Amino acid sequence: MTKTGFGVDVGGSGVKGGVVNLETGQLVGDRIKLLTPQPSTPEAVAETVAEIIRQAEWNGPVGITLPSVVTGGVARSAANIDKKWIGTDARALFSDALGGRLVTVLNDADAAGIAEDALGAGKDAKGVVILLTFGTGIGSAILHNGVLLPNTEFGHMEVDGKEAEHRAASSVKEKKDQSYKEWAGEVSRVLTRFENLLWPDLFIAGGGISRKNEKWIPHLTNRTPVVPAALLNTAGIVGAALAVETGIAP
Repeated sequence: MTKTGFGVDVGGSGVKGGVVNLETGQLVGDRIKLLTPQPSTPEAVAETVAEIIRQAEWNGPVGITLPSVVTGGVARSAANIDKKWIGTDARALFSDALGGRLVTVLNDADAAGIAEDALGAGKDAKGVVILLTFGTGIGSAILHNGVLLPNTEFGHMEVDGKEAEHRAASSVKEKKDQSYKEWAGEVSRVLTRFENLLWPDLFIAGGGISRKNEKWIPHLTNRTPVVPAALLNTAGIVGAALAVETGIAP
């Protein structure tokens, strides 16, 4: 019998959830998406998550991502969600909203990293794998032989006088109207700094711009291989489901 789990990915504009085949990373049935409530207070988001679970008729444990640093189940930051999340015991909040069931809450980039490392672009990789999501900023996840180091914030690392995400987020490319080759030069600069400090075996590039990877990955000049993410917009859901199944609880 196929092992399944349930993941919910909370974002600034939408909350997405679905049943996940934990062996393949594929969604089982339709993905459910509801608009993120405005304001996106903890109570309002918890009710939205509960509604997704009701619509899915799912009765088991649930993994949930937040665009936040999460330690001990508590949200320590809030990116694109209401600042009232900061200091909220998210794990207890979601568990209560779901009738006391088992819940794991983790950072959204960490969830994507878990998914890509286990079932996506990094599934055959050994050693240190770093996922970077290029969007408005740069999200990061680092894994060593499948074990997550949670809550890394490499997008804020200074690279030659600027935060990495102020150099190489895809939003910078759009703002400066850079060509893919020009932008790849900045990405290479950032990746070189990361690899000199961390010596990864593989980078996985995520975010919307990874869909156009053939236009920029060939222009990168750093030494570590870079591959595009495979799971794309389902990675958060898949990683959340894997996290609750395997007991990851940052």
